[in-house]
Amino acid sequence: MCGRFTLTHREARSLAAELGVFVDDLLGYRPRYNIAPTDDHWIVRTRYEDRQVLPAKWGLINFWMTDRKQAFKNINARAETVRRSPAFREAFASRRCVVPADGFFEWTGPKQDRRPIWFHRANGGLILFAGLYETWRPSPAEKERTFTIITTAPNALLEPVHNRMPVVLEEDAVDDWLYARQTPDSLMELLRPSREDYLVGTPVSARVNSVKNDDPECLIATAAQ
Repeated sequence: MCGRFTLTHREARSLAAELGVFVDDLLGYRPRYNIAPTDDHWIVRTRYEDRQVLPAKWGLINFWMTDRKQAFKNINARAETVRRSPAFREAFASRRCVVPADGFFEWTGPKQDRRPIWFHRANGGLILFAGLYETWRPSPAEKERTFTIITTAPNALLEPVHNRMPVVLEEDAVDDWLYARQTPDSLMELLRPSREDYLVGTPVSARVNSVKNDDPECLIATAAQ
């Protein structure tokens, strides 16, 4: 699964340039070092052939639901079942997005001594997760956008640590994922593990273990155990 991730770009302007969106749409952006389920974040979708960045909460809530109970259950969607799952099939067909990040965490070690590993680009570049989004109404007067991150089988780097990994789309696959008129089969072809040399893993501070900690000290490298 993918249960925590990061987006540590310090400047909204540089992030907007990399995403190909308007910086004015990133109002309120701040670097994040420990993004957790139900947190506010950002998604990128296409709108009239252009990319658009929008705020959204992590944990997909279907538009027909009347409460937030499903949010924690729907932080991830399995690639193998996403096109037929009642929770995700409509979004898979017409509400696809990418979720900007620059790393994600997985843990090793026993339950009482969990040690986080931060998986990221060696060059510090962006990571774009394949995602889906929905809009629901917490009340008749409110609208709230929510999203999920799609996961797949791990590559060789992740396999010793976890049996799932987020789908990471390289830049040449992003437009294919977002393009409205793709066939289901062509979309499924994109939902595969990333290249084994695309990411590296860095053991980092156990501060990550608490969602209360969201600061640069979370990413202090530690010796591998």
